[in-house]
Amino acid sequence: MTAAEEILEESAGDLAEALDPLGVFLARAGRCLSALAPAPGAPLANPQGDHSLDPNPDAVRPALPYRSAAVLVPVIARERGLHIVLTQRAAHLRDHSGQVAFPGGKIEPGDPDPAAAALREAGEEIGLSPDAVRVLGYLDPYLSATGFLVVPVVALVAEGTRFVPDPAEVAEVFEVPLDFLLDASRYGLNSRLWQGRTRYYYALPFEGRVIWGVTAGILNNLRERLAAAR
Repeated sequence: MTAAEEILEESAGDLAEALDPLGVFLARAGRCLSALAPAPGAPLANPQGDHSLDPNPDAVRPALPYRSAAVLVPVIARERGLHIVLTQRAAHLRDHSGQVAFPGGKIEPGDPDPAAAALREAGEEIGLSPDAVRVLGYLDPYLSATGFLVVPVVALVAEGTRFVPDPAEVAEVFEVPLDFLLDASRYGLNSRLWQGRTRYYYALPFEGRVIWGVTAGILNNLRERLAAAR
């Protein structure tokens, strides 16, 4: 393909995305998301995680056994484009209080799969009905510094859906434009000392909030997969 043909193809793709952003997103998601989730407890050779960002090639990742968790990555179409739905956790919570997160939590024994766990948690946390959700597929499992292996479940939420946060868990539900999250320049690599080690993580400032850690890592994985599917 010549340089001119590449420019024409890219221009055609940009026009299609402008005219039908949802259709383009669904097509790319169909090409880049995994149809099957890893089975809870199944060994993974090299799971993604904040340890993957460490410049030291011998960086130690959290030790086995990992605890299984799942989060919902909700995509919703608004008049102003596609958005990702996120939560700000309640300030009184013992773990990760005040942080930006996806709806989700531990996979319980009664959950048949990670998608069921993510949907159950989303119903509890933000009042999202499973009837308003279409599961699209899975991103790479993400290993948190605290030893949770988190399975991200990407899903399309019906237009017009309203969210009702449970104040016991969620301070606020907010939305971030997908275009903003697909811009690689937004992802800054930060570090801090945690439990005697330097921890590296992505961070994205957005309208007075900072999206960081596992949430930012999962969003970056979504960005990378969608970019590869162009």
